[in-house]
Amino acid sequence: MSIKKSPFGVMPDGTAVDLYTLENGCGLSVELMALGCRIVRLSVPDRDGKAVNVVLGYDTLDEYVKNRDYQGTAVGRYANRIGGASFSIDGKTYTLAKNDGNNSLHGGPTGFAHRVWDVKEAVETEDGPKLVFSYLSRDGEEGFPGNLTVEVAYTLTKDNALRIAYSAETDAPTVVNLTNHAFFNLTGDASRSIFSHELQIHADKITAVSEDLIPNGEYIPVAGTPYDFNEPKTIGRDAGADDAMLKLCGGYDHNFVVRGEGFRKVAEAYEPESGRVMETYTDLPGMQLYTANGLSGVGHGGVPFVSHGAFCLETQFFPDSPNHPEFPFSVLRPGEKFETVTAYRFLTR
Repeated sequence: MSIKKSPFGVMPDGTAVDLYTLENGCGLSVELMALGCRIVRLSVPDRDGKAVNVVLGYDTLDEYVKNRDYQGTAVGRYANRIGGASFSIDGKTYTLAKNDGNNSLHGGPTGFAHRVWDVKEAVETEDGPKLVFSYLSRDGEEGFPGNLTVEVAYTLTKDNALRIAYSAETDAPTVVNLTNHAFFNLTGDASRSIFSHELQIHADKITAVSEDLIPNGEYIPVAGTPYDFNEPKTIGRDAGADDAMLKLCGGYDHNFVVRGEGFRKVAEAYEPESGRVMETYTDLPGMQLYTANGLSGVGHGGVPFVSHGAFCLETQFFPDSPNHPEFPFSVLRPGEKFETVTAYRFLTR
């Protein structure tokens, strides 16, 4: 196990940003940085023991600053969409910054993804090396109420999992929905489609959405639809099906209502050529499957991104939950602590 720190670059305002490399001694390593509390690289062995990076990203800090996307970032204050960029708490309505048509997406134009976080702690634990980031989201930031203190702890465990623990406290009632937006390609080649990856999701239904991708409050059973991943199938098998919501997104960009409660396994992805397997665990009720529809640009090593060249499994509360009292969600209030854990565990077969 080890933790190493090296300079990564300087922000336009002169803030220095370091790159932290965590190794678990079992073949897994991850590189993290404070801009966006972000995963930069995640190196995972294949069935022959050859480790390659399986997340999309860039080689320099300047590229992250220029592109302002969500690759590898912590996302908040509210991940996914809030319809009409507004919600109410205790009879008071809050208006948010709009950055997705008439809606708020991933916390607004800057959100948590484009802020420089503080590095609170870098320590080797019994579970593995751990890096803790913190951020103070001030009252009124992007329109959200309350001063919110947030911590995100990344631990690279001995059983080859990247565990992400989120916590938050507030001094006024507010809404919180935190996730990570890593773009995975288990081949290690961002120029290859992920449609040949096999995916299983433990979910019986998805949340139905309108044309602006805001939930309408209804659920759609996945049985007999392109959204049924209860038995493993290639991601691409039904991605081009004659389905209105798939056509609307150009692929998958949908919230799955994952079965069970507590910390449990909710998904498994398998890349047959390399033998890499990624298991997803969470204690949250939902997970967004996104297949990088329309992705473009150039990433690590000058390799061009391609549409459907990655998949995201974003554990979360459902989109627009503050406006849907029927969804499993609660307002965070002073004196309470928001806590949730997600883990991506890697193995081979």
